[in-house]
Amino acid sequence: MKLFAPLLRRCAVAGLLVTSMMVAAPAFAAKADIELLHSYLGNWKGKGVLVGDESETVICRLSLTTGNQDKVNYSGRCALAGTNLSVNGTLAYVDSKKRYEAAMTSNVTFSGIAVGRKQGDGVVFNLRERNTDEEGNDMTITAVIALINKKISVEFQVLFNASGDILRASVPFTK
Repeated sequence: MKLFAPLLRRCAVAGLLVTSMMVAAPAFAAKADIELLHSYLGNWKGKGVLVGDESETVICRLSLTTGNQDKVNYSGRCALAGTNLSVNGTLAYVDSKKRYEAAMTSNVTFSGIAVGRKQGDGVVFNLRERNTDEEGNDMTITAVIALINKKISVEFQVLFNASGDILRASVPFTK
């Protein structure tokens, strides 16, 4: 299996976007928690590298806007080797669970929910999911999305469980 087949690239970038942002349950949060998420409103650009057997540049755009019930809506798109992937969803602080949550939908088969925890003056979302790609390959996806110091960064990994092959990406975003 060649690691950078178009389908695998789409799954990897979709996972990157999934971890970049994600549809949460209704949120009723403390003012500071809401303000923290809203401090990231705006348009963001990211450029990083997807590494496996080969390396390829990943270019992303992300827009965060005010949503209903103190949520933050997001819409993102990444380009990699002629493939465009998109994700949409919301970020929220769920007061009943005392945590941040992010969820998403994408134009590929990948979706998920990440739990966020306060870290310093920001929030770090962690995602770990086991899934299969469109060809039925079993994979484990892990990601860390950090909203810290008015910056967004994404660290992402896909492990193809049968072969042990790994794709990694790191994408810093700026306004």
